[in-house]
Amino acid sequence: MKDLVSSLKSGNWRALIACFLYFDTGFTVWVMFGPLAPFIQKDIAMTPAELGLLVAVPVLGAAILRVTLGNLYQAYDGRRVALMGIALSAIPAAVLLMMPGTPSYTLLLVLGVLLGVGGASFAVALPMAGSNYPPKVQGLVLGLAAAGNIGAVLDGFLFPGLASHYGWARATGAALPLLALAATAVTFWARDLGKKSGSALQALRSFGITLAGLIALVLAVHAGVFGAGKTGVLLLPVFGALLAIAVLPRHYRAVLTEGDTWVVMLVYSITFGGFVGMSSYISTLLISLYQVPKLEAGVVMSLLALTGAMVRPLGGLIADRISGVRALVVLLAAISVCDFAFALWMPPFAAGIALLAFTYVCFGLGNGATFQLVPRRWQGRTGLMSGIIGAAGGIGGFYLPVIMGIAKESTGSYQMGFATFGVIAAAAFGLVVLHRARWLEWALPQEHAMAPTVVQGAQASASH
Repeated sequence: MKDLVSSLKSGNWRALIACFLYFDTGFTVWVMFGPLAPFIQKDIAMTPAELGLLVAVPVLGAAILRVTLGNLYQAYDGRRVALMGIALSAIPAAVLLMMPGTPSYTLLLVLGVLLGVGGASFAVALPMAGSNYPPKVQGLVLGLAAAGNIGAVLDGFLFPGLASHYGWARATGAALPLLALAATAVTFWARDLGKKSGSALQALRSFGITLAGLIALVLAVHAGVFGAGKTGVLLLPVFGALLAIAVLPRHYRAVLTEGDTWVVMLVYSITFGGFVGMSSYISTLLISLYQVPKLEAGVVMSLLALTGAMVRPLGGLIADRISGVRALVVLLAAISVCDFAFALWMPPFAAGIALLAFTYVCFGLGNGATFQLVPRRWQGRTGLMSGIIGAAGGIGGFYLPVIMGIAKESTGSYQMGFATFGVIAAAAFGLVVLHRARWLEWALPQEHAMAPTVVQGAQASASH
């Protein structure tokens, strides 16, 4: 405890709290459609695949927008970027609160993209928090800031109860005072001490183009422009990612030529993608698989999300001691085993909840461990890399509910969905094991202090 207090006092703890609240409320807004989906489905007729798309669109929105929002943070004051993000993510709740009738499915898809701006806060909150602290505590600090994904806990407790009394559209209005609280904290407490580079105006234009382009892509997929049925939905993240990459400055795109970037992106698509994707879909999963009532499903979702969110700082702290590399080897193997256990067994309710809870613990620890690596491997580019790696996490979170919905609609079971993600986690485990020896050269700060030659190797690695 004494070490924790001294670590927090080594920087600006008020700025850390502001970044936490910014990400926390952004996350609450971001996955709002998840616990509300069973209520929405009663008013708007949807197939399982359409329902999966609805809860996945905000996840995809955050994934793609994180890239250009991270680029904007790299060029402009993070506090002002955060306030812009809060304002944009408040639009869906304001629209649904004031609408006199039932909104259309198409409008909900558009609003879902705007909800994604809340999840994109990750690309600003983490590097802004980290900029207020020394390198030796980055794993802990980034883990604490990113524990804002505890916002998913509020969703399960808050929105289903309000929806059952006032209707799901009006229930979304509860997000507005939370966003106002975050805006106040950011205004008075947040400080951005990160180094800036590039044109702020060009970065803002890139973000605007990505936001408008993503809305157009979602509407085009819904209209069947890219193929009827599931084809367009599965291609949507690819088109969105290409759009975001196209508007990035050319010298920033260079990080995509590095093999390490793609491996860390795959890992985060499993850990964070699993966390947010499952949080978006788990209410639907529990109702379909175990016939859990809607309100109870929201509570279970909240408790599982709380589990994953609370252990994320612990994942960063463990990674500071043993390195994120060693932690991820164990955690990815465990996630793969859990997925295959579900696919092969489809356990009864009690065992299923226990297995999901353990999986959430692995997700949370893995999230903290992954981002302990980022400021060490990509020094001076944490804003950009937070956006790019965060985007991969969001894309993983998009595919989880979509593939689960497709598996259920096509086979009548979720087994193929769990098996698919088990294979992906196993592949990521293999890649991390393959890179383990080289990554440990720059991922172990304690050993750097004892071995100057390793420091030199790490600096050379980080500069390439």
